[in-house]
Amino acid sequence: MNDPSPSVKTTCLYDEHLALNARMVDFAGWSMPIQYGSILEEHRAVRNAAGMFDVSHMGRVEFSGRDCVPYLQRLFTCDVAKLEPGQARYTLLCAEDGGILDDTILYCRSSVAFTLVCNAGNTPAVLAWLEHWREPFDITLTDRTAATGMIALQGPGAAAHLAALAGPAVPGNLPYFRWVETTVAGIDAFVARTGYTGEDGFEFIVPAETAPGLWRTLRDRGVTPIALGARDTLRLEAALPLHGNDISLKTNPVQAGLMWAVAMDKGPFLGKEAIERSKASGPSVRLVGFGVTGRGIPRAHCPLLLPDGTVAGEATSGGFSPTLQKGIGMGYIAAAHGAIGTEIAVDIRGAITPARVVRRPFYRRPQG
Repeated sequence: MNDPSPSVKTTCLYDEHLALNARMVDFAGWSMPIQYGSILEEHRAVRNAAGMFDVSHMGRVEFSGRDCVPYLQRLFTCDVAKLEPGQARYTLLCAEDGGILDDTILYCRSSVAFTLVCNAGNTPAVLAWLEHWREPFDITLTDRTAATGMIALQGPGAAAHLAALAGPAVPGNLPYFRWVETTVAGIDAFVARTGYTGEDGFEFIVPAETAPGLWRTLRDRGVTPIALGARDTLRLEAALPLHGNDISLKTNPVQAGLMWAVAMDKGPFLGKEAIERSKASGPSVRLVGFGVTGRGIPRAHCPLLLPDGTVAGEATSGGFSPTLQKGIGMGYIAAAHGAIGTEIAVDIRGAITPARVVRRPFYRRPQG
């Protein structure tokens, strides 16, 4: 679909996608490119060189006010009080029962100013949740999604491209999960060393009207445009959870293996009591990674079986790994059968396909 309906939103880079003859789809209420050409070639471009993604559909919210820290401390699972200006943190927004409303990245500007990036499909619910808990805090929320664009530059060549456009000191002095405000190709940009691919990379937040210029500059440098299809295979190889599939309001951080993102010792926060109970009793199901040892490509909702044919869980994500050249997936399985090395099977449209529980991530980028 290249002509979105009036109810479907378009990003500030929509015309750029059309100019590249992208195949457009409705994704979380946004008209987004699912592929420009070959998904496999786009995937390999990120693993071997550098790719760029339009992630302007993701929500961007700014917080300001003297109560930023206590307010955010109450809502998010990370220890907000320990964040310093220039730091970012992957953190969860949980309901009172411990269910995961969204997984997000929170950026600290100062003790009275923060920026949040949340998932596109969850942005309305996140904004409503943030507003619901705003009283009695002295805090102002500003939705900056429409006013800004967001581009991800990912891959082993990403740092070299950024060094050429912003000066070598920018990537050189920017550790993982840190951010800086600078200029990139003469454009004012919020630059964070974050991403969703398993590779080194950066994410730029820029004024919406300047995003097309930055996109074209990167394209002129030979950076490959990457769409949603390859974005999914990349994040799956890196075993990065997709909200709505691998995590949701029906799953908690204990079940999802995300307790590393939860500061249980920081004091009260929404969902803490429920998470404590789940941790103490032990979860009945766990999110695991599995690799198919037979032929077949697993997909979300495929039943996960024990050797005797008993259904023990369900896949939440799955696909073909271009890097590993086999089918991989993630899913929830009865905790008693979630140990690394456990032999299982996947019911792929009636074909019972052997598989094995494996350690996540499936792919880890080379170091050095």
